Order: sequence, then structure tokens, then C-alpha cells
Amino acid sequence: MALPHFHVTCAIIERDGLVLAARRSAVMSMPLKWEFPGGKINPGESLQECLRRELLEEIGIRVILHEALPSHTHQYPECTVTLYPFVCAIASGEIVLHEHAAIAWLPPEFLQKLEWAEADLPVLASYLGRNSARQ
Repeated sequence: MALPHFHVTCAIIERDGLVLAARRSAVMSMPLKWEFPGGKINPGESLQECLRRELLEEIGIRVILHEALPSHTHQYPECTVTLYPFVCAIASGEIVLHEHAAIAWLPPEFLQKLEWAEADLPVLASYLGRNSARQ
């Protein structure tokens, strides 16, 4: 039997040289792991529409999408997840946590110190590689 395959957008939100990381709540799958916020794509929804909807629902903000990064697929024992990351900035709203336990604004070089959900690790590596290539 094939495992479920989820297609998920995620936001690498930058502000004043810092990047937003969101900590999953204790009742979510992969409890207390860190991730880039986002969510599952609905049928007929574009990647951009999904990310905008999910960020409004999850943390109460509207974003400007700057750049898409390469997608990454990760195989967990119970499912497959393909992440579609976008580098973003907050356009409006104040962050209110509806699902996550915590957030942290960190300099990019500190992001690797967190305990990330496994699917987010290649996204993080891609983002950090992009940044080092620009310096």
C-alpha cells in the first residue's frame, strides 16, 4: 500500500536580517520540532495561494513572496512530504500563534542549532547555501 504523499508550501520569512522559525506544538505530528510555517496545498490551489492562505490561518500575517527555492521531497516512515519553499517578507499583520507552540527570529547562521523536522532540513540547507553564494 502506498504511503500518503503531502504537498506542502513553506515560508522562509525574513525581517531585519533575521529568519522566522516556528516550533510545532506538543499535539502536532513531530511534536516540538522546528519548521518553516506553511501547510498542505488544496486541490486547484496554486503554491502561492496556498502559502498566503496557510500563513494567514496559522500565524495571522500576509506576506510578500520574493523567491521560490527548489522543492524537496522527504520520506517519513508514515508518509512522504514534498516541501515548496518561498523566501518571504511580512506585508501586514502581527504574528499570532494559532497552531505552533513558539516562534523565534534568528540570524541565518543560528538556524542550524534548532531541532528541525527532517523534511525542513534540505530546505534550510538550500536557503543557507543560497545566502552564502550571495555574499
